[in-house]
Amino acid sequence: MSRSTAAALPFGLTEEQQTISGMVREFADSEIAPHALEWDANHHFPVDVIKRSADLGMGGIYVSEEAGGTGMGRMDAALIFEAMSTACPSVAAYISIHNMVAWMIDKYGDAEQKDKYLSKLVSMDHLGSYCLTEPNAGSDAAALRTSAREDGDSYVLNGVKQFISGAGTTETYLVMARTGQDGSRGISAFILEKGMEGLSFGPNEQKMGWRAQPTRQVIMENVRVPKENLLGEPGQGFKIAMSGLDGGRLNIGACSLGGGQSALEKAIDYMGERQAFGTELSAFQALRFEVAEMQTKLEAARSLLWRAANAYDAGDPNTSLLSAMAKLTATDSGFDVANRALQLHGGYGYLTEYGIEKLVRDLRVHQILEGTNEIMRVIISRKSTGVG
Repeated sequence: MSRSTAAALPFGLTEEQQTISGMVREFADSEIAPHALEWDANHHFPVDVIKRSADLGMGGIYVSEEAGGTGMGRMDAALIFEAMSTACPSVAAYISIHNMVAWMIDKYGDAEQKDKYLSKLVSMDHLGSYCLTEPNAGSDAAALRTSAREDGDSYVLNGVKQFISGAGTTETYLVMARTGQDGSRGISAFILEKGMEGLSFGPNEQKMGWRAQPTRQVIMENVRVPKENLLGEPGQGFKIAMSGLDGGRLNIGACSLGGGQSALEKAIDYMGERQAFGTELSAFQALRFEVAEMQTKLEAARSLLWRAANAYDAGDPNTSLLSAMAKLTATDSGFDVANRALQLHGGYGYLTEYGIEKLVRDLRVHQILEGTNEIMRVIISRKSTGVG
């Protein structure tokens, strides 16, 4: 399949957005795709390549221009992360997480925090990690137990964060910790720095996918954090954490579409090269119908994702509902298309050199993170019926 597929058609896109998408796809094709299988095999976090993406504005996609970012919207981000994920969903997803940290500091930080941290994040001189999930607090984020106790001009943090992307390599950690009562109102947000005394990291998790980024525990043992590192107001942490979820769900949905699109393109190329019974696979109607279903599934999910991204940018009150729908649909569709593409490759799809099995492994976790797809159904049902 040529690059001028439905994924690249200008439906609903401005000329500038088409240019942005094309520019990122070129970067992904040249800087990421040729190395993606090697990075995956070696569990290599390509910090140098990630930092080069800052030259394209990828370090502060929706950080305000006043703070040094590119000031783009969530529709722009959806195009960017889909294009980048055609090369490697793992790398693209980490860049999404980095951008969430930068955006939160821009949105909730004071002038001193922005001056100290934001310029380094936007330039990607420093990389960021987002620390919410704990060993016993995943979907139920309000149940987190990491504590932050006031002590003079500091807070002392104790606890463990689980499944933290980039941990151990990144320099800036946005940590949610409990400063008050049980439940969501007792949570505050803090900016921690690598090298703080008492801050350490668990071993790199051995994962099914997303091997091109480290995933470790972040361990805090009496970490003394200056009060000026409190992001926002005391007790505002849960609000800050939740404010990033709609955008995060759009981004991970876009990453799923990019991975699925890449898998589909690989399958179509393979069908044009491989013969069975003296005929190219692309000549078999049953296989062409399979491709038709895969392309249609991706385009339907893409349309819903764009609808939700535009709603986010417009301040639509239905944004959370639409974002949950888009995340559910795009992550299920992206994984399904990649899995079907593997099947179309036959036994070769199971081999690492074709790159399909990597996409299947990478996209599987998208149905879990940023709120599991079961939680998406809870959100959708509650907002649709008003019950629950």
